[in-house]
Amino acid sequence: MNIIALDTSTEYCSLALWLNGNLVSREVLAGQRHSELLLPMLQTLLTEAGIALNQIDGIAFGAGPGSFTGLRIACGVTQGLAFAQDIPVIGISTLEALAQQVDAPRVLAALDARMGELYFAAYEKTATGWLCVHEPLLCRPETAPGVTGDGWTGCGSGFDLYQPVLSEKYSSNLQRIVPGCYPRAREMAEMSAIKFASGEGRVAEEALPVYIRNKVALKESER
Repeated sequence: MNIIALDTSTEYCSLALWLNGNLVSREVLAGQRHSELLLPMLQTLLTEAGIALNQIDGIAFGAGPGSFTGLRIACGVTQGLAFAQDIPVIGISTLEALAQQVDAPRVLAALDARMGELYFAAYEKTATGWLCVHEPLLCRPETAPGVTGDGWTGCGSGFDLYQPVLSEKYSSNLQRIVPGCYPRAREMAEMSAIKFASGEGRVAEEALPVYIRNKVALKESER
């Protein structure tokens, strides 16, 4: 199966191709240029891989949580490509993709949500994939939900930004913190290959974002 995976949920623009088990990927620090960079990057990746768009069987995308604008870009591009080629789509949690990246038995995944808050989730690895111990939620670092036991690995920009607070909060749980992690299309491609194979693909119009937060900015009086 040939799969395109893409993620624009953070300041990075990330693309990957899953070509019958072979994986190629590319990431660039895009800032706010995702919409400008995404399609040219995809065309370059396809050309380098020697594959045409009409040979793609499915598209995976970072569904969120993450940047509002970034999630809309990912969903819009996914829908457009999937409609044009009449192929299925699968949304992948950005937090679960972080867990897949560090590949530890127990993972605390946290992304910076701005305004002093985090997107947070906790996962445990099982024989069939990731078990979500705490569903993705929006919280302040000091109010992140507790977990039981030890051997947990922390990752994501939330840990990079709020490491002192989170290290203290999870002092009896954390085994290590992996710095510099951000959601990547390569893990989303790996995860989606299993989901597509089990028939979990959806029609193009179901390529929808997972926002979690309903409010994107603080009022002046709230700052």
